[in-house]
Amino acid sequence: MKNKRKAFWKNFKFKYKLTITNENTLEEIVGIHVSKLNGLSVLLSAITVIFLIASLIIAFTPLRNYLPGYMNSDVREQVVLNALRADSIQQMLERQRMYVMNIQDIISGTVKVDSVHSIDSLTVLRSEELMERTQAEDEFRKQYEEKERYNLTTIDNAQAITGLIFFRPTRGMISSAFDANKKHFGIDIAANPNENVLATLDGTVIMATYTAEMGYVIQVQHSQNLVSVYKHCGSLLKKEGDIVKAGEAIALVGNTGEKTTGPHLHFEIWNRGRALDPAKYIVF
Repeated sequence: MKNKRKAFWKNFKFKYKLTITNENTLEEIVGIHVSKLNGLSVLLSAITVIFLIASLIIAFTPLRNYLPGYMNSDVREQVVLNALRADSIQQMLERQRMYVMNIQDIISGTVKVDSVHSIDSLTVLRSEELMERTQAEDEFRKQYEEKERYNLTTIDNAQAITGLIFFRPTRGMISSAFDANKKHFGIDIAANPNENVLATLDGTVIMATYTAEMGYVIQVQHSQNLVSVYKHCGSLLKKEGDIVKAGEAIALVGNTGEKTTGPHLHFEIWNRGRALDPAKYIVF
């Protein structure tokens, strides 16, 4: 066994001479002494160098973003932002499509001009028109009405409020959330100056005034004993006693009053003397 091992290593280390000779003069130009061990060492060295170069290229070039788990935070943030923008564009296109359809109805006389107040009211009108009742729904309504005709039990008020569809009062971002413990009985919505303030539900204006503390304030009485309050408005578009529809402009965003930190709307919802968190009923 020892002789075989010695023979193997001797053969592995045995050097061969590679020469380059001139064909005409047979003069030796280059001579290289190599062995199998030298060839294996050169091959491993070349593989190591290639691996290191490839690793450096992947680590310090944008190619690393194509590998799983190597996407940097900037690229990931851009991907998420692009997805949100695409979703917003899709919603805006759908809204504009419905708006154009309603404009066509107004021109043709199908929708009365007096019933249109804003693009949001047009969108709501179109959504309601597209939701046609099916025969099954009509039959269910009939059966339910017949069954509940003589039912005098009290309806749960919380469930009734949950079933209402609240309209977003204005476009913007919530800058201060509802906190009853800190006596903040509503939410603050940071918005652009002179942005429309919209009625969240159908109702009647019960107060439209100016106070030194809250600036221009307007309150609307709704069904289900609900009252919505809009404070720090820039100006009021409705007066006491006016009947308003959901989505109808009733004021403009402003920065009036002493307790204000910039253009925003302070929005409150009250039910039977109890303040409700608007964020639980409206998607902002």
